[in-house]
Amino acid sequence: MSSQPRPRIGHIGLNIRDAEKMKDFYTRVMGFTVTDQGPHPVNACPMMFLSTNPEEHHEVVLIGGRPDDADYSAAQQLSFLLEGLDELRQMRDSLVINGTEVDRYACHGNAWSIYFHDPEGNYLELYAHTPWYIPQPYGLPFDLDQTNEEIMRSTEQLCRENPGFMMETERKAKARQTMLD
Repeated sequence: MSSQPRPRIGHIGLNIRDAEKMKDFYTRVMGFTVTDQGPHPVNACPMMFLSTNPEEHHEVVLIGGRPDDADYSAAQQLSFLLEGLDELRQMRDSLVINGTEVDRYACHGNAWSIYFHDPEGNYLELYAHTPWYIPQPYGLPFDLDQTNEEIMRSTEQLCRENPGFMMETERKAKARQTMLD
C-alpha cells in the first residue's frame, strides 16, 4: 500500500465581477447557502463562501476583483454531482425557469450530464452517476424528458454494446487496486 497522501478536491474558487448577481445565481438557482462572507485578508476583495453540505464549510468560494474586461474563464468547467435523474431534471427545470439556457445534454455512459453557463460565463455541469462504465471520453445527446426507466434502458443498452463495458462497481474495484499498488 502506498504511503503517498491522496489529495481530494475540497472546494473551488472563482474570481468574479458582480458579487450580487453571482450570489443570487449560486444560492437561488443552484441551491447553495452562504456560510460566511467578508473582505479578502490580503487585497480586501469581497469573498463569499458557499456550501450545500453541512459537513463542509465551503465547496465554492466567490472572490471579487475580476476585471470587467476579462473575457476568459480560468476553469474549463465546474461539475456538481446530483443524486439521480429526478434531481437532474429538477435542476434543469430550475435553470430554465430562471432564464439559464441548458446548451448540452450528454449521456457519458457512466453519467448523465447537463451543461450551461453561470451569469459570468463559467461553464458548469450538473451530473448523476449511472451504474455502468464505458471508456471515456464519450458523450451522446439524451432526452431528459423521457422517463427514468426509458433513460436507464437506453443507457444500459448503449453501454453494453461498447467493447469496454463493465459495471461501475467493477471499475471502482479495479481503480481501487490500481491506486493501492
